[in-house]
Amino acid sequence: MGNYWLSKSKIMDGLQCEKRLWMEMHQPEEGEFSEATERLFSTGHRVGEVARTFFPGGVLIDTGRDLQAAIDKTRELLARPGDVTLFEPAFEHQGVLARADVLVRKRGRLRLVEVKAAGSVKDHYLQDVAIQYWVLRGAGYEPGTVLLEHIDTSFVYPGKGDYRGLFKLENLTREAKKLQDHVPKWIRSFRRMLGGDMPSIEIGNHCHKPHDCPFIGFCTPQDGPEYPISILPYGGRVVEQLREDGFEDLRDVPEDRLTRENHLRVWRITRSGQFEIDPDVAAAIAEHPYPRYYLDFETIHFSVPIWPGTRPYQQVPYQWSLHIERKDGALEHREFLDLSADSPIRRVAESLIAAAGKTGPVFAYSHFESTRLRDLAGWCPDLAPKLDAIRNRIVDLLALTRRCYYHPEMKGSWSIKMVLPTVAPELEYESLEVQDDELRAARSDPPLPSRILRARHRGSGPAGAVLRKIPNSREC
Repeated sequence: MGNYWLSKSKIMDGLQCEKRLWMEMHQPEEGEFSEATERLFSTGHRVGEVARTFFPGGVLIDTGRDLQAAIDKTRELLARPGDVTLFEPAFEHQGVLARADVLVRKRGRLRLVEVKAAGSVKDHYLQDVAIQYWVLRGAGYEPGTVLLEHIDTSFVYPGKGDYRGLFKLENLTREAKKLQDHVPKWIRSFRRMLGGDMPSIEIGNHCHKPHDCPFIGFCTPQDGPEYPISILPYGGRVVEQLREDGFEDLRDVPEDRLTRENHLRVWRITRSGQFEIDPDVAAAIAEHPYPRYYLDFETIHFSVPIWPGTRPYQQVPYQWSLHIERKDGALEHREFLDLSADSPIRRVAESLIAAAGKTGPVFAYSHFESTRLRDLAGWCPDLAPKLDAIRNRIVDLLALTRRCYYHPEMKGSWSIKMVLPTVAPELEYESLEVQDDELRAARSDPPLPSRILRARHRGSGPAGAVLRKIPNSREC
């Protein structure tokens, strides 16, 4: 068994998938983090910065990539008498490294604080704090208390940098202690595994839980079937059982292996290669009078709110796009984009009310736009009656499309990205999305106001153009 050095994060990766840990130790160059994972890293850094402000006088252990220097500095500061608060202190025990977010020593008692950007305690956090406890105790610094500090999503930012109430504290001391016998077993098992060949583990749900694995691309067969069984909507255990029984291509699955109506529908259309559409859908659409409006919001959200009245992770609209279709086929496009870097809420609401008229259906894809209108009404109570009137006119095209239409190339998804190419192949969804790098930078957490001011939206109103295609296409 090789004496591989491990860290808390590496052990956590191994608990998700042993193959992931093996790849990180032996072939790390094959990994590629998704944009979503990169955003999680950024969010975690921002949350950590704010959390530190609640521990005045804390000392940050910043030694760059020199981990031994971090361990030595931690040991040096803890050797001094008196109370002390450390940020990112480093500890090592039996070849396992752990860095705590916050360690507080007060009147000789140690308190370990792990900071998370999530809005609740996740199951894998228990393993996380258990590993830290094991390392600290083994290094001679046993915490008397283990706390998890996570975001309170009900917190409403009052402004002026006042983040009191942003975090909730959960005492996980008992949970961390319960897992102490498991930690050395995990370590021995992983070191034994790392000394052998790459584990043979097929892709599955574990590739995304609790985090997206950076080696998904490496593990995904390049010559896999065009219609894998994984396209079954919310397949879960059904897909796992089919995979265990040797099925890979959905078209090879016997009909009697499927029981859900939606699974049978996807299976049937995939095998036939022909789309299916409810013949009554045209009449259902014709019931909606003109003018017809097609609404799309663009939103931004922050783990740490920056605008008064908003909550952590709350979607805040900063742009809307509205296509207006007249009975004679004439099409008008109206839009609003806030570039001020101040709270866009009021300006978004007022400008939309002025543009959306008082009658006519407002088509949207999913409940997203309806929820944003409800939020705007909550933020602007004096405008609530007019915003609620717009929301009451919403027609959900996603519900209509799910009920009436499926095409084999949708591959089990009714997302607008998958539906559009089957009804309007001349439109490419990617070309209609927000592409501007400056706007992507503006969505960083925290945002950079100067970049927001320079942001531009290419191909205004992406979903508006998409939505207008769906009810008027030849197939739906």
